[in-house]
Amino acid sequence: MLLVLYSTPIAVAGPGLQPAQLALVVNDAEPNSVAVGEYYRRRRAIPVANVVHVRIPGKPHELDAQRFARLKEQIDARLGPQIQAVLMVWTAPYRVECNAITGAYTLGFDAGQCASTCAAGHASPYFNAAAPARPYGDFRMRLSMLLPTESVAQARDLIDRGVGAGFRLAPASAYYLTTSEKARNSRAAFFPPAGRIAARRLAIRTLQADALEGARDIIVYQTGMAEVPKLDTLGFLPGALADHLTSLGGDLLGAGQMSSLRWLEAGATASYGTVSEPCNHWQKFPNPNVLLKNYLQGDSAIEAYWKSVAWPAQGLFIGEPLAAPYRRQAPHPD
Repeated sequence: MLLVLYSTPIAVAGPGLQPAQLALVVNDAEPNSVAVGEYYRRRRAIPVANVVHVRIPGKPHELDAQRFARLKEQIDARLGPQIQAVLMVWTAPYRVECNAITGAYTLGFDAGQCASTCAAGHASPYFNAAAPARPYGDFRMRLSMLLPTESVAQARDLIDRGVGAGFRLAPASAYYLTTSEKARNSRAAFFPPAGRIAARRLAIRTLQADALEGARDIIVYQTGMAEVPKLDTLGFLPGALADHLTSLGGDLLGAGQMSSLRWLEAGATASYGTVSEPCNHWQKFPNPNVLLKNYLQGDSAIEAYWKSVAWPAQGLFIGEPLAAPYRRQAPHPD
């Protein structure tokens, strides 16, 4: 199955997710969550009424289904029908048994996936949804993302990158790497063809390589590796999306494989990873064609990322959700 998305000119989508449609969930038992949540609220002008306070002591990596159900009920009770998305302001918890906390929150906890984590997942109705779409209004689902808070300074830098993403349209490149780790190349068939999209000042670069080194114009970087080298040599533009297809990138504080946190630390604005063994179904990872198409059409990071994953139960979406570098940008001559 190959999606062809570049036969017609890229169009600018509707207004997309707005700050008043985003709820912040702050963990009052974790000082970093409180500090970062308030910084984000002010930087994005999130209404005070959209802030939900919860208490999750001890920073557990995982919640069981029952404890998560109580947490979700507490959050949902505070949300009005205008809320289309939720940002959880903490690093942990990030997992609900075998589900990612974002997958469980948005689509409901999928106990069946835990019986066999390598089995096919339930299809997301939001996958490649036509824009504009109001997730709650159209699908009765609220998108969700995690804003990590291990370092307040790094979290503020991340937020500032997201806020700055729409300031101007910069020349950029989207990089797609087919690597020597063959099992992790399952989405290579969906890499967009190399070339240029002049109206977005974007170069699409597809490479046969295990690492990208020295690039300073990254707006998208997608690869398949358990550990991605040379991140310290790279320069990510504000609003950059970056992820690697591997089993446990979403195990943020684990030691088995490279955590998706490393992308944010390197300068990306949003990322994705799975929290339990998904096997290499491309449907459980961001589809490169769908992600790029929707981001270039003006979707925010949370909208574009959620639209790009067909089976997202095990997938953790992290970063600054409102980054939208291509929203309402007029064409620019190359």
